[in-house]
Amino acid sequence: MIADNKINYELGHFEHHMKVYDAYKLAIETGIKNDPRPKEEVNIVLKNAKEEYDKLPKNKKEYFDKEKLWNPYSDSRLSWGEELAKETEAERFIWGIDIGTGEIMLADRLKEKGQKISAVVAHHPTGMSRTPFPEVMWMQTDMFHDVGIPINITEGLIKTRMDEVSRNVMGSNYNQPVDAARLLDILMFNIHSPADNMVQLYLEDLIEKAEPKYLEDIIDLLMTEPEFKLASKYNDPPKIMVGNKKSRCGKVIAKMTGGTSGPKEMYEKLAQAGVGTVVGMHFPENHLEEAKKQNINMIISGHMASDSLGINRICDVWEKKGIEVIGCGGFMRFSRN
Repeated sequence: MIADNKINYELGHFEHHMKVYDAYKLAIETGIKNDPRPKEEVNIVLKNAKEEYDKLPKNKKEYFDKEKLWNPYSDSRLSWGEELAKETEAERFIWGIDIGTGEIMLADRLKEKGQKISAVVAHHPTGMSRTPFPEVMWMQTDMFHDVGIPINITEGLIKTRMDEVSRNVMGSNYNQPVDAARLLDILMFNIHSPADNMVQLYLEDLIEKAEPKYLEDIIDLLMTEPEFKLASKYNDPPKIMVGNKKSRCGKVIAKMTGGTSGPKEMYEKLAQAGVGTVVGMHFPENHLEEAKKQNINMIISGHMASDSLGINRICDVWEKKGIEVIGCGGFMRFSRN
C-alpha cells in the first residue's frame, strides 16, 4: 500500500525515541549488515581509514573526514548539523532519489503548511558525499570476484573505471542543495550504498528462489513487486535490452550496488565466468554493445523503481522505530512491514 502523504503521519501506535542522527547511523549499520562483500572486507575499509587518520600530523587531522572511521560508505553522509541532528527527534522524513534546492523548498513549504518534517533525505550523493562517492565502486571487485572472475582482474578493471568516474565528479557543485538546507535550518543527509545493498540482496534472493528459465520469467518476477508495478504505470517498466523473451537466462546476476556502472570490459570476463544474464538498474550504451558482443543477456529493471525498492527496505527498518517517511523526487514509498 502506498503511504498516504496527507494522513497518518502521527503514527501514534509507535513510540518516538530516536534522534535524527541515530536514524542516520541505523541506516548505515543496516547497509553494513546487508553488504554483498564478506564482513572482513568491510572491516578492512574501516581499518584502513583508522590507519590513515592515525598517521596524519596534527595540523592535517582537522581535514580528515572522521565519519570514515565508522562508516565504510563514502557516498552516504550527514550533510550538515551533526549536533542539531543529535538533538532533533526523528519523527517524519521526506526522502527523494535526487534532492535539489527545489526539494528543500518543498520541505520548507510543507512545514509552513503545518506538516512535520524532521529531515530531508537524499539517495544520490550530495554535499560531502558527492566528490568521494566513486570510492564505493571498489566493492564491485568482490561482487564480480564472487561470480568467478579472478580478483586481480576485477581490481585492475575497477581501478581504471573508478579513476574515470572520480575525474567526472570533480567539477560538480556538490553543496548547492546543502546550502539551501542550512539556510532554511532543515537537516539533511543522504543514504546511497546502504539502500542499494538492500535491493541487491533482495533481488538476488528473489531470482535465486524463482530459478527463472527465460528472460520473460525475470520480467514477470520483477512485476510481482509494487515498485516495478507502479513504474510500469508511469511508462517505465523493466525491459529486455539484449536477448528476447524466450532467451534462456543461464546464470543470472543482479548488479544494483557499488556506486555506479562498472567498466564495459567486465562483460568479456563475465562471459568467461559463465554468466548468462545481467539484471541492472541502468546501463550506458557501451555496456549494451559489449554485452551483445559477448552474448550476455541484459535486463534493465528501471532506475527509479530499483532505487525505491532499496530505499523502502531502509524505511521499513525506520518504520519499526516509529519514523514515517514520505516520498518525493522520484521515490515511491511502499511498506513491507
